[in-house]
Amino acid sequence: MALRDLWAKMRGKEAAAESPPPVPEPPPPAEAAPPPEAATEEARPGFLARLKAGLARSTARLTDSLAAVFTKRRLDEAALEELEETLIAADLGVAAAQRIVAGFRRTRFGKEVTEEEVKAALAEEISAILAPVARPLVIEPAHAPHVVLVVGVNGTGKTTTIAKLAAQYRAEGLAAWMVAGDTFRAAAVEQLQIWGERTGARVVAPEKPGADAAALAFEALREAREARADVLLVDTAGRLHNKSALMEELRKVARVLKRQDAAAPHSVLLVLDATTGQNAVNQVRVFKEMVEVTGLVVTKLDGSAKGGVVVALAQEFGLPVHAVGVGEKAEDLRPFDPQEFARSLVGLA
Repeated sequence: MALRDLWAKMRGKEAAAESPPPVPEPPPPAEAAPPPEAATEEARPGFLARLKAGLARSTARLTDSLAAVFTKRRLDEAALEELEETLIAADLGVAAAQRIVAGFRRTRFGKEVTEEEVKAALAEEISAILAPVARPLVIEPAHAPHVVLVVGVNGTGKTTTIAKLAAQYRAEGLAAWMVAGDTFRAAAVEQLQIWGERTGARVVAPEKPGADAAALAFEALREAREARADVLLVDTAGRLHNKSALMEELRKVARVLKRQDAAAPHSVLLVLDATTGQNAVNQVRVFKEMVEVTGLVVTKLDGSAKGGVVVALAQEFGLPVHAVGVGEKAEDLRPFDPQEFARSLVGLA
Protein backbone atom coordinates (compact mmCIF):
# COMPACT_ATOMS: atom_id res chain seq x y z
CA MET A 1 0.00 0.00 0.00
CA ALA A 2 1.35 3.45 -0.86
CA LEU A 3 2.72 5.53 1.98
CA ARG A 4 0.11 8.23 1.29
CA ASP A 5 -2.71 5.68 1.43
CA LEU A 6 -1.29 4.02 4.54
CA TRP A 7 -1.15 7.37 6.30
CA ALA A 8 -4.73 8.19 5.23
CA LYS A 9 -5.93 4.83 6.51
CA MET A 10 -4.24 5.40 9.87
CA ARG A 11 -6.05 8.74 10.12
CA GLY A 12 -9.38 6.99 9.63
CA LYS A 13 -9.84 7.63 5.92
CA GLU A 14 -10.50 5.09 3.19
CA ALA A 15 -7.48 3.91 1.21
CA ALA A 16 -7.75 4.58 -2.48
CA ALA A 17 -6.22 1.40 -3.82
CA GLU A 18 -5.40 -2.21 -3.05
CA SER A 19 -1.96 -2.99 -1.59
CA PRO A 20 0.66 -4.00 -4.14
CA PRO A 21 2.45 -7.25 -3.41
CA PRO A 22 5.21 -6.82 -0.79
CA VAL A 23 8.79 -6.45 -1.94
CA PRO A 24 10.96 -9.11 -0.30
CA GLU A 25 13.98 -8.06 1.71
CA PRO A 26 17.11 -8.85 -0.32
CA PRO A 27 19.73 -11.05 1.28
CA PRO A 28 22.55 -9.13 2.97
CA PRO A 29 26.21 -9.55 2.06
CA ALA A 30 27.80 -12.87 2.91
CA GLU A 31 29.46 -11.56 6.05
CA ALA A 32 26.17 -10.37 7.54
CA ALA A 33 23.70 -12.54 9.39
CA PRO A 34 20.83 -13.65 7.11
CA PRO A 35 17.41 -12.09 7.74
CA PRO A 36 14.55 -14.22 9.05
CA GLU A 37 12.91 -16.38 6.39
CA ALA A 38 10.11 -14.45 4.73
CA ALA A 39 6.61 -15.64 5.53
CA THR A 40 3.69 -15.50 3.15
CA GLU A 41 1.44 -12.46 3.52
CA GLU A 42 -1.41 -14.69 4.69
CA ALA A 43 0.75 -16.18 7.44
CA ARG A 44 2.14 -12.88 8.70
CA PRO A 45 0.24 -10.91 11.34
CA GLY A 46 -0.88 -7.36 10.55
CA PHE A 47 1.38 -4.39 11.20
CA LEU A 48 -0.45 -3.40 14.39
CA ALA A 49 -0.03 -6.92 15.77
CA ARG A 50 3.67 -6.84 14.89
CA LEU A 51 4.03 -3.42 16.51
CA LYS A 52 2.40 -4.71 19.68
CA ALA A 53 4.56 -7.84 19.65
CA GLY A 54 7.66 -5.80 18.91
CA LEU A 55 6.99 -3.47 21.83
CA ALA A 56 6.25 -6.36 24.21
CA ARG A 57 9.52 -5.98 26.10
CA SER A 58 9.10 -2.20 26.37
CA THR A 59 5.49 -2.72 27.52
CA ALA A 60 6.48 -5.25 30.16
CA ARG A 61 9.18 -2.94 31.47
CA LEU A 62 6.62 -0.18 31.92
CA THR A 63 3.48 -2.03 32.99
CA ASP A 64 5.15 -4.34 35.51
CA SER A 65 6.21 -1.26 37.44
CA LEU A 66 2.77 0.34 37.09
CA ALA A 67 1.15 -2.78 38.55
CA ALA A 68 3.35 -2.45 41.60
CA VAL A 69 2.50 1.23 42.06
CA PHE A 70 -1.23 1.30 41.31
CA THR A 71 -3.60 -1.27 42.76
CA LYS A 72 -6.72 0.58 43.91
CA ARG A 73 -4.50 3.31 45.30
CA ARG A 74 -5.15 6.99 45.85
CA LEU A 75 -3.11 9.17 43.52
CA ASP A 76 -1.16 11.18 46.08
CA GLU A 77 2.24 12.85 45.84
CA ALA A 78 4.06 9.63 46.75
CA ALA A 79 2.28 7.74 43.98
CA LEU A 80 3.01 10.50 41.46
CA GLU A 81 6.69 10.46 42.41
CA GLU A 82 6.79 6.69 41.85
CA LEU A 83 5.01 7.14 38.52
CA GLU A 84 7.61 9.68 37.38
CA GLU A 85 10.44 7.34 38.33
CA THR A 86 8.74 4.50 36.45
CA LEU A 87 8.41 6.56 33.28
CA ILE A 88 12.04 7.70 33.41
CA ALA A 89 13.19 4.11 33.92
CA ALA A 90 11.12 3.12 30.85
CA ASP A 91 13.20 5.54 28.70
CA LEU A 92 10.47 8.17 28.26
CA GLY A 93 12.93 10.81 29.47
CA VAL A 94 12.78 13.31 32.33
CA ALA A 95 10.94 16.08 30.45
CA ALA A 96 8.22 13.78 29.13
CA ALA A 97 7.83 12.07 32.50
CA GLN A 98 7.38 15.43 34.24
CA ARG A 99 4.84 16.55 31.65
CA ILE A 100 2.81 13.34 32.03
CA VAL A 101 2.86 13.49 35.81
CA ALA A 102 1.77 17.14 35.69
CA GLY A 103 -1.23 16.05 33.62
CA PHE A 104 -2.11 13.37 36.16
CA ARG A 105 -1.78 15.90 38.97
CA ARG A 106 -4.22 18.31 37.27
CA THR A 107 -6.89 15.75 36.41
CA ARG A 108 -6.65 12.84 38.82
CA PHE A 109 -4.88 14.00 41.98
CA GLY A 110 -6.43 12.61 45.16
CA LYS A 111 -8.59 10.09 43.32
CA GLU A 112 -8.51 6.35 43.80
CA VAL A 113 -7.31 4.78 40.55
CA THR A 114 -6.84 1.27 39.20
CA GLU A 115 -3.98 0.03 37.06
CA GLU A 116 -6.22 -0.06 33.96
CA GLU A 117 -7.37 3.51 34.52
CA VAL A 118 -3.76 4.61 34.80
CA LYS A 119 -2.86 2.78 31.57
CA ALA A 120 -5.71 4.44 29.67
CA ALA A 121 -4.79 7.89 30.99
CA LEU A 122 -1.11 7.24 30.31
CA ALA A 123 -1.87 6.30 26.69
CA GLU A 124 -3.76 9.58 26.28
CA GLU A 125 -0.89 11.63 27.71
CA ILE A 126 1.72 9.84 25.56
CA SER A 127 -0.40 10.21 22.43
CA ALA A 128 -0.71 13.96 23.11
CA ILE A 129 3.10 14.23 23.15
CA LEU A 130 3.51 12.17 19.99
CA ALA A 131 0.67 13.57 17.86
CA PRO A 132 2.45 16.79 16.78
CA VAL A 133 5.49 14.87 15.45
CA ALA A 134 3.63 12.11 13.58
CA ARG A 135 4.06 13.42 10.04
CA PRO A 136 4.82 11.41 6.90
CA LEU A 137 7.75 12.20 4.66
CA VAL A 138 6.13 13.95 1.68
CA ILE A 139 7.95 13.71 -1.64
CA GLU A 140 7.49 16.95 -3.56
CA PRO A 141 7.11 16.29 -7.31
CA ALA A 142 8.23 19.82 -8.16
CA HIS A 143 11.80 19.05 -7.05
CA ALA A 144 12.36 16.23 -9.58
CA PRO A 145 14.18 14.76 -7.81
CA HIS A 146 13.34 15.29 -4.15
CA VAL A 147 16.74 14.72 -2.52
CA VAL A 148 16.69 12.86 0.80
CA LEU A 149 20.01 12.81 2.65
CA VAL A 150 19.90 9.86 5.04
CA VAL A 151 22.21 10.04 8.06
CA GLY A 152 22.81 8.02 11.19
CA VAL A 153 25.31 5.89 13.07
CA ASN A 154 26.42 2.72 11.28
CA GLY A 155 24.36 -0.22 12.53
CA THR A 156 21.09 1.64 13.06
CA GLY A 157 19.51 0.22 9.90
CA LYS A 158 20.24 3.29 7.78
CA THR A 159 21.09 1.48 4.54
CA THR A 160 18.20 -0.95 4.94
CA THR A 161 15.82 1.95 5.58
CA ILE A 162 16.90 3.59 2.32
CA ALA A 163 16.27 0.35 0.46
CA LYS A 164 12.82 -0.09 2.04
CA LEU A 165 11.85 3.49 1.19
CA ALA A 166 13.00 3.01 -2.40
CA ALA A 167 10.97 -0.19 -2.66
CA GLN A 168 7.88 1.55 -1.31
CA TYR A 169 8.27 4.56 -3.60
CA ARG A 170 8.71 2.24 -6.57
CA ALA A 171 5.49 0.49 -5.56
CA GLU A 172 3.81 3.92 -5.67
CA GLY A 173 4.98 4.36 -9.24
CA LEU A 174 7.73 6.87 -8.42
CA ALA A 175 11.15 6.77 -10.04
CA ALA A 176 13.35 6.21 -6.98
CA TRP A 177 17.15 6.32 -7.15
CA MET A 178 19.61 5.30 -4.43
CA VAL A 179 23.14 6.61 -3.91
CA ALA A 180 25.62 4.30 -2.15
CA GLY A 181 27.30 7.19 -0.39
CA ASP A 182 28.78 5.17 2.47
CA THR A 183 31.73 4.57 0.19
CA PHE A 184 34.01 3.03 2.83
CA ARG A 185 31.62 0.14 3.59
CA ALA A 186 31.51 -2.40 0.77
CA ALA A 187 28.65 -4.17 2.56
CA ALA A 188 26.46 -1.05 2.36
CA VAL A 189 27.18 -0.60 -1.35
CA GLU A 190 26.47 -4.25 -2.12
CA GLN A 191 23.25 -4.20 -0.10
CA LEU A 192 21.86 -1.27 -2.09
CA GLN A 193 22.91 -2.87 -5.37
CA ILE A 194 21.01 -6.05 -4.48
CA TRP A 195 17.93 -4.00 -3.63
CA GLY A 196 18.29 -2.13 -6.91
CA GLU A 197 18.28 -5.41 -8.83
CA ARG A 198 15.21 -6.66 -6.95
CA THR A 199 13.13 -3.48 -7.17
CA GLY A 200 14.29 -1.86 -10.39
CA ALA A 201 15.50 1.22 -8.50
CA ARG A 202 18.58 2.84 -10.02
CA VAL A 203 21.67 2.64 -7.81
CA VAL A 204 24.57 5.05 -8.20
CA ALA A 205 27.61 3.34 -6.66
CA PRO A 206 31.32 4.22 -6.39
CA GLU A 207 33.73 2.60 -8.80
CA LYS A 208 36.12 1.78 -5.97
CA PRO A 209 36.07 1.74 -2.14
CA GLY A 210 36.87 5.03 -0.46
CA ALA A 211 35.65 7.18 -3.34
CA ASP A 212 34.66 10.76 -2.53
CA ALA A 213 31.07 10.64 -1.27
CA ALA A 214 30.32 14.26 -2.16
CA ALA A 215 31.48 13.80 -5.77
CA LEU A 216 29.34 10.66 -6.02
CA ALA A 217 26.28 12.50 -4.71
CA PHE A 218 26.91 15.40 -7.10
CA GLU A 219 27.08 13.10 -10.12
CA ALA A 220 24.04 11.13 -8.96
CA LEU A 221 21.97 14.31 -8.68
CA ARG A 222 23.07 15.45 -12.15
CA GLU A 223 22.03 12.13 -13.69
CA ALA A 224 18.79 11.96 -11.69
CA ARG A 225 17.81 15.48 -12.80
CA GLU A 226 18.44 14.63 -16.43
CA ALA A 227 16.33 11.48 -16.05
CA ARG A 228 13.64 13.42 -14.15
CA ALA A 229 13.67 10.95 -11.28
CA ASP A 230 11.16 11.62 -8.51
CA VAL A 231 13.31 10.90 -5.45
CA LEU A 232 17.04 10.53 -4.77
CA LEU A 233 17.92 8.72 -1.52
CA VAL A 234 21.53 9.36 -0.50
CA ASP A 235 23.24 6.98 1.93
CA THR A 236 26.05 8.40 4.07
CA ALA A 237 28.76 7.24 6.45
CA GLY A 238 28.11 7.11 10.19
CA ARG A 239 31.49 6.76 11.88
CA LEU A 240 31.02 8.79 15.06
CA HIS A 241 34.36 7.69 16.48
CA ASN A 242 35.84 10.41 14.26
CA LYS A 243 33.15 13.05 14.64
CA SER A 244 35.05 15.95 13.09
CA ALA A 245 35.80 14.01 9.89
CA LEU A 246 32.21 12.81 9.61
CA MET A 247 30.89 16.30 10.22
CA GLU A 248 33.03 17.71 7.42
CA GLU A 249 32.03 14.91 5.04
CA LEU A 250 28.29 15.41 5.62
CA ARG A 251 28.59 19.17 5.25
CA LYS A 252 30.57 18.70 2.05
CA VAL A 253 27.87 16.41 0.61
CA ALA A 254 25.18 19.00 1.41
CA ARG A 255 27.35 21.79 0.02
CA VAL A 256 28.00 20.17 -3.36
CA LEU A 257 24.34 19.19 -3.78
CA LYS A 258 23.43 22.87 -3.42
CA ARG A 259 25.60 23.73 -6.43
CA GLN A 260 22.95 22.09 -8.60
CA ASP A 261 19.86 22.79 -6.49
CA ALA A 262 20.04 25.52 -3.85
CA ALA A 263 17.23 23.84 -1.89
CA ALA A 264 18.93 20.42 -1.76
CA PRO A 265 18.94 18.29 0.24
CA HIS A 266 15.20 18.79 0.53
CA SER A 267 14.98 16.40 3.49
CA VAL A 268 17.60 15.17 5.98
CA LEU A 269 16.44 11.93 7.53
CA LEU A 270 18.11 10.65 10.72
CA VAL A 271 17.73 6.91 11.31
CA LEU A 272 17.79 5.80 14.95
CA ASP A 273 17.93 2.33 16.53
CA ALA A 274 15.31 1.94 19.27
CA THR A 275 17.43 -0.61 21.11
CA THR A 276 19.95 2.10 22.04
CA GLY A 277 17.46 3.86 24.33
CA GLN A 278 18.61 7.23 25.63
CA ASN A 279 21.70 7.06 23.41
CA ALA A 280 19.32 7.87 20.55
CA VAL A 281 18.73 11.26 22.20
CA ASN A 282 22.47 11.92 22.17
CA GLN A 283 22.67 10.90 18.50
CA VAL A 284 20.02 13.46 17.58
CA ARG A 285 22.02 16.18 19.32
CA VAL A 286 25.22 15.16 17.52
CA PHE A 287 23.70 14.99 14.04
CA LYS A 288 21.83 18.26 14.52
CA GLU A 289 25.26 19.86 14.97
CA MET A 290 26.42 18.42 11.66
CA VAL A 291 23.44 18.90 9.36
CA GLU A 292 19.94 20.34 9.48
CA VAL A 293 17.99 17.20 10.44
CA THR A 294 14.38 17.49 9.24
CA GLY A 295 12.89 14.18 10.40
CA LEU A 296 13.43 10.84 12.10
CA VAL A 297 12.90 7.15 11.38
CA VAL A 298 13.04 4.80 14.38
CA THR A 299 14.01 1.23 13.53
CA LYS A 300 14.23 -2.10 15.38
CA LEU A 301 11.22 -1.54 17.63
CA ASP A 302 10.69 -5.29 17.38
CA GLY A 303 12.45 -6.77 20.37
CA SER A 304 13.55 -3.48 21.95
CA ALA A 305 12.97 -2.96 25.66
CA LYS A 306 13.56 0.78 25.16
CA GLY A 307 10.76 1.79 22.78
CA GLY A 308 9.74 4.53 25.19
CA VAL A 309 12.63 6.61 23.84
CA VAL A 310 10.35 7.67 20.96
CA VAL A 311 8.39 9.70 23.54
CA ALA A 312 11.59 11.28 24.84
CA LEU A 313 12.62 12.24 21.30
CA ALA A 314 9.25 13.83 20.58
CA GLN A 315 9.24 15.84 23.81
CA GLU A 316 12.83 17.05 23.58
CA PHE A 317 13.25 17.82 19.87
CA GLY A 318 9.80 18.01 18.27
CA LEU A 319 11.23 16.65 15.02
CA PRO A 320 8.80 14.79 12.73
CA VAL A 321 8.83 11.03 13.22
CA HIS A 322 8.15 9.90 9.67
CA ALA A 323 8.15 6.14 10.12
CA VAL A 324 8.90 3.25 12.47
CA GLY A 325 10.27 -0.18 11.69
CA VAL A 326 9.25 -3.50 13.24
CA GLY A 327 10.83 -6.07 10.95
CA GLU A 328 13.03 -6.95 8.00
CA LYS A 329 10.57 -6.64 5.09
CA ALA A 330 9.86 -3.47 3.12
CA GLU A 331 6.29 -3.27 4.41
CA ASP A 332 7.55 -3.44 8.01
CA LEU A 333 8.54 0.22 7.72
CA ARG A 334 5.33 2.20 8.20
CA PRO A 335 4.20 5.78 8.81
CA PHE A 336 4.15 6.59 12.52
CA ASP A 337 0.74 6.52 14.21
CA PRO A 338 0.83 8.11 17.69
CA GLN A 339 -2.32 6.50 19.07
CA GLU A 340 -1.39 3.00 17.96
CA PHE A 341 2.10 3.43 19.36
CA ALA A 342 0.91 4.85 22.70
CA ARG A 343 -1.68 2.13 23.25
CA SER A 344 0.78 -0.60 22.25
CA LEU A 345 3.44 0.81 24.58
CA VAL A 346 1.15 0.68 27.64
CA GLY A 347 -0.32 -2.70 26.69
CA LEU A 348 -3.79 -1.60 25.56
CA ALA A 349 -3.64 -2.21 21.78
